[in-house]
Parts: sequence; structure tokens; C-alpha cells
Amino acid sequence: MGHLKENHTRINEFLLMAISPTWESQAILFAVFLLVYASTIVGNSLIMLTVTSDLRLQTPMYFLLGNLSFVDLCYSTVTTPKILVDLLSKKKSISFDACMAQLFFLHFVGATEMFLLTIMAYDRFQSH
Repeated sequence: MGHLKENHTRINEFLLMAISPTWESQAILFAVFLLVYASTIVGNSLIMLTVTSDLRLQTPMYFLLGNLSFVDLCYSTVTTPKILVDLLSKKKSISFDACMAQLFFLHFVGATEMFLLTIMAYDRFQSH
């Protein structure tokens, strides 16, 4: 009985297709994504700063809102920087390991966000 040959091909990277075909449109998309990302960072940072600095907001719901802002900041940071880099680079690729890490953190932060939203809903349910 012969030995079966196994396929040991390993994928090292994924090539990402361009969102738009022209350099000008990619530059415009870069500016739009950067503006939205910067707004997300500033907005969520302000919410976290406000919740932690104002003593009147030291209630469970505002504690959860501050944490939700932190998780939203993490959620945006998982993918947006890579998109921004790829919009400006000629070679648009991501290594297999980086892709798996990004996928892991995307799911981890997404699950954390759903957990926080569930706790917030329960807190509202209990207070009424």
C-alpha cells in the first residue's frame, strides 16, 4: 500500500484588491476614512474622560458607557489603520498571521461589545 501524498502548501499572505481603481479616488477614501477614524478616537476619548472625571456620573450605567466607548475605540483600531495603510501603498497585502490576529481581535472585541450591551440592557431592565 502506497503512501498518500499530503498537500503542505502554506498561505503566507493575502493580496487585497483595491477598493477603487484610481489613485485619486483612493486618496479621497483615505481622507474620508481618516476623518471618520479621528472623529471616533476623539469622540470616544471625550466620553471616557467625561465619565471618569465627573463625580455625578459615577453610576453603573455611565461606567458601562465609558467601557463601551473604550471597546468601540478598540473595535475601530483593529481594522482601520490597516485600511489606511493599504489605501496609500502600492502593494496591498496582509500576512496570514496578521490576518488571523486581526480576525481574532475583531471577534474578541465584538463579543466584548455584545457582552457590555447585554449588561447595559439588564441594568436598564432592573432599574425600571
